[in-house]
Amino acid sequence: MTPIAALIDPVTPFSVPFMGRPLLLLLALAIAAGTVGVLVNLRRLEFSTDGLTHAVFPGLVIGAAIGGAAGLMPGAIGAAVVAAVVLALISRRGQPRDTAVAIVLTSFFSLGVALVSASGGGSGSLSDFFFGRLLSITWGDLGVSLALIGIAVLLVVLTARPQLYAAFDPAGARRAGLPVLALEVVGTVAIALVVVAASASVGTLLALAVVIVPTAAARALTRSLAAAAVVAIGFGAVTGWLGLWAVVQLAVLGVDAAPGATVALTMILGYLVALAIGAARGASSKRPAPAPSRAGVAS
Repeated sequence: MTPIAALIDPVTPFSVPFMGRPLLLLLALAIAAGTVGVLVNLRRLEFSTDGLTHAVFPGLVIGAAIGGAAGLMPGAIGAAVVAAVVLALISRRGQPRDTAVAIVLTSFFSLGVALVSASGGGSGSLSDFFFGRLLSITWGDLGVSLALIGIAVLLVVLTARPQLYAAFDPAGARRAGLPVLALEVVGTVAIALVVVAASASVGTLLALAVVIVPTAAARALTRSLAAAAVVAIGFGAVTGWLGLWAVVQLAVLGVDAAPGATVALTMILGYLVALAIGAARGASSKRPAPAPSRAGVAS
């Protein structure tokens, strides 16, 4: 492909495996954004999601120490699930949610730092997980990430009705006999699984954007939850594809852009556009109706 053709062709670059695999993963994450991301937004769990991205650190260190690069994903999954359960239990004890997140974040991240120090240093594979390796994920990485996303989406879909009830009226849900604690654990575990899957592509430091930004953009454009879910999926898919396409165009121009960061920035730019559109629509709906003309009044 000539440089000029690469600049205008939006499809052919994704026919090669090292571009096709990341696109498949980002499309799956878009589906997660429309389901798990809506739950995060509805229950205001953005800070919890941020805490979970840091809580995987000790799992990464232990996994890398035991199995090298192959141990990263299992270690991260284990740490994320444990952190999710601990977070739900601390919140259940009457602590404010933000306090529980801060406790889990600092304790797990500190444990990770201590483990790195005890092992005599870090690992190059750890930096891949923190900052992402979007263009170098293997079919095995993709399969594990897709499985995690599938489990997370299934957990949210199967508990959607009681999750909505508990989100809007927690006290009423308890009076109705719903297992509120179990619902919190299920929801938090689903978020943790998506965080780990996103970490494999864009890194833990940017996973928050992949989980949260599509739903935030959708809520700026829509009013119903069903519409927000659909728009979030479309937003995540389009901005994910555009981010990867931008990486190709920049490479053709001789710019070595970080793929994960480029995708995340593309999502942020899309969110700003959605925010502007939503604000413009809100302003137009509040505009006062024109006053009747004198002729109309006279008649």
